[in-house]
Amino acid sequence: MNTSDLKINLINRITQLKEARIIEEIQKILDFELDQNEYTLTQEQKERVAEGRQEYKNKAYLSEDQANQDIEEWLKEK
Repeated sequence: MNTSDLKINLINRITQLKEARIIEEIQKILDFELDQNEYTLTQEQKERVAEGRQEYKNKAYLSEDQANQDIEEWLKEK
């Protein structure tokens, strides 16, 4: 199936939908995918990104293995 066929199929299927919730979810996906604008961070988000970068520079993070080990230990406590 080529792109044109897929689009027609999708349009036909969407027109048959009855649940507004599903249509709204499709709309959200399309809005996200088609948005060409630059995302603007809040000041709080910018500060958190800066904090995360500093933690990375200071090697204040867990390796994947250590994180998995910590999770396994935490799950055993439950």
